Amino acid sequence: MTSSSTPSSAPSGEPARHRPLRRITARGRDEAHRVASPLELFFDLCFVVAVAQAGIQLVHSVAEGHPGEGILNYAMVFFAIWWAWMNFTWFASAYDNDDVLYRVVTLIQIAGVLVLAAGVSRAFEDHEFLAVWLGYAIMRVAMSAQWLRVAWSSEGAERTTALRYAGGVLLCQIGWLGLLVLPEGGRAWVFLVMAILEMCVPLYAEKDHPTSWHPHHISERYGLFTIIVLGETIASATVAVKTGVDENDALGELLPIATGGLLIIFSAWWIYFVVPIHGHLRSNRQSFLWGYGHYLIFASAAAIGAGLEVAVEQAVGEAHISTLAASAAVTLPTALFLLTVWLLHARFYKVGTAQQLVLPTAALLVILCTFLGDWAVLAAGIVSALAVAVGVTLTARMVAGERGATREV
Repeated sequence: MTSSSTPSSAPSGEPARHRPLRRITARGRDEAHRVASPLELFFDLCFVVAVAQAGIQLVHSVAEGHPGEGILNYAMVFFAIWWAWMNFTWFASAYDNDDVLYRVVTLIQIAGVLVLAAGVSRAFEDHEFLAVWLGYAIMRVAMSAQWLRVAWSSEGAERTTALRYAGGVLLCQIGWLGLLVLPEGGRAWVFLVMAILEMCVPLYAEKDHPTSWHPHHISERYGLFTIIVLGETIASATVAVKTGVDENDALGELLPIATGGLLIIFSAWWIYFVVPIHGHLRSNRQSFLWGYGHYLIFASAAAIGAGLEVAVEQAVGEAHISTLAASAAVTLPTALFLLTVWLLHARFYKVGTAQQLVLPTAALLVILCTFLGDWAVLAAGIVSALAVAVGVTLTARMVAGERGATREV
């Protein structure tokens, strides 16, 4: 593993890192060369299976003319996936000791998200959330077990933090039972209340003793998941275009969508990774806002792929919606991605009004592209690419100006 644990004493001279079971102790926030482990990468890839299932069902809902219901179900399912992923990511950043039990419990969490993924279609089509709830419960009970290990291995304020986490996570599972026992009309309210309570658990648990998460490791983990989600978006859109060409011989209709989709996704990657965000993550207040806000970044990135599939289906006559609705399925999540990345990520490194206005302006223009009919997706892609070009040009001019001022001095 590329991620190593803090050494602890071992009997008979055996290196601590070779022991199959060892105490979970906090890792240093300033630990050098801290990178994602193979287990974490495997974890991410398995979670994207569930993201893909949620995207597929969103496509079906929108294409059949039920966007409101589809978006609500998508928001609920995606929250369960994202929240379980995020909790593990921050825990691993602070306490990954890579022993046998840690690996086994993490693999149980992976099994939980696969159970959740298996129940996504029934949640969308039949409003049956049993499998989704069960998969989520598996992941969350496993997460509580990890925190109980921390409590057993620590004392004082750190132990209190761990117990707060474990207790809060388990108590929330009781509340989520409302998705199974309450009438269908009340499920949206159950989701809203329980999502807020879930997000309050870390705020309460760490109010007296923050965990020792690693800024560079956290930024890398979020970046890797962003890459995987964008990759899934490209994969789903590519399959949709290929199917449309093979079954309908509609290359002319699909080429603008394919080109615009690629420009959007390439631009999304560029815009997200243009700045090194780990320098901004200095406290829990900053990191919680940044980390929580990624719900919108991840969800919108995945929804772009779903929107491209909807646009393809509408172009070949397989979706029962208007061109305007199909265009909005692409442009609205694209605009949300651009705006959210600017709010949470990019604006801290922008200098001057011109640089600050690039992404918000691009988001507005992308929304306006919705009304361009069959050319909406291509136009949105061109706007996204121009946003990258303008941002690069403004940054280059700023750097050139600073160098000129330095030489004059």
